[in-house]
Amino acid sequence: MKLENLVASPETKKRKRVGRGPGSGMGKTATRGENGQKSRSGASISPWFEGGQSPLYRRIPKRGFNNARFRKEYATINLSDLNRFNDGDVVTPEVLYERGIVKKQLAGIKVLAGGELTKKVTVKAHRFSTKAVSKIEEQGGTAEVI
Repeated sequence: MKLENLVASPETKKRKRVGRGPGSGMGKTATRGENGQKSRSGASISPWFEGGQSPLYRRIPKRGFNNARFRKEYATINLSDLNRFNDGDVVTPEVLYERGIVKKQLAGIKVLAGGELTKKVTVKAHRFSTKAVSKIEEQGGTAEVI
């Protein structure tokens, strides 16, 4: 045996061809076992399926109050968004909607204290954060709750 005669050994395995003729050795049940849902074609069982047993999410008691049904969601804007307006302007939800600053009004508009405000504006909104009110008044503007 010489070095130039060496050949790399094949490292690939033949693909499993299921249910093909007598030579494959995987006819009839095609490695699926005998009976049951998983042996059928098109079988897909969701991971939470418990074999017909009442599922866990239905067995556990549902208790307590959940606020999701009564929650009010506000469209939020930051103080930095109000710098688009001129000094002395009155900013209302309608104006914000027209200018495209707010896409949906939802249950109202809440002004948050994000960013810096450089203009003196009168802001009319449904809610304000306490920091936002102090920053608006610092610039000489007013914050009115609708």
